[in-house]
Amino acid sequence: MNENLQFLQAFLKSPLKVGAVAPSSPELTAEMVQGIEPDEDNIILELGVGTGAIPKYLLDVIPDRDAYLGIELDKGLVRALNRKFPTMNIIQGNAANAYELHAKSGLGKVRYLVCCLPFVSLPKEVSDSVLNEITKFMDEGCELRIFQYAHGYFLPPAVKLREYLRDRYGKTHRSPLVLKNFPPAFTLTCSTV
Repeated sequence: MNENLQFLQAFLKSPLKVGAVAPSSPELTAEMVQGIEPDEDNIILELGVGTGAIPKYLLDVIPDRDAYLGIELDKGLVRALNRKFPTMNIIQGNAANAYELHAKSGLGKVRYLVCCLPFVSLPKEVSDSVLNEITKFMDEGCELRIFQYAHGYFLPPAVKLREYLRDRYGKTHRSPLVLKNFPPAFTLTCSTV
């Protein structure tokens, strides 16, 4: 099935969980993973794998299966992802349980946390639960990367998220606007390493 159609179907089925109508562009994905160098002891954890824009880009960067763990809520997307990326660890689960899911995986320390969840459209209790999980990884020394769409950048939930990140983890680096994405977006990076 076409990746865009699959993503749109997932969005229509659960708009508050998917949060976008199209997968991230190669340009946004490249910005999200720029400079990431994972290995078995410093893995990438991705929350909200979607149709696999990040894994697709990382195929040449990840040295082996044990350097990546992807968590996706939608069972249909997970089935498709495992067919598409058989050499990567992609599991069905809730990002609000990410710390426990990572522990059960037996994989190395999370050095890079790539979060593709729609915080602006998530219910507050869900967003808070995921942010609590992210904090557990950040407290152990981690680099967090998320993105925010330009059209929602100044909405109160987006501003509140950036304030939360700044207050918890210090300065947040914002990328230039990635225009070749639908819709255009910024990436945000914070580090406790």
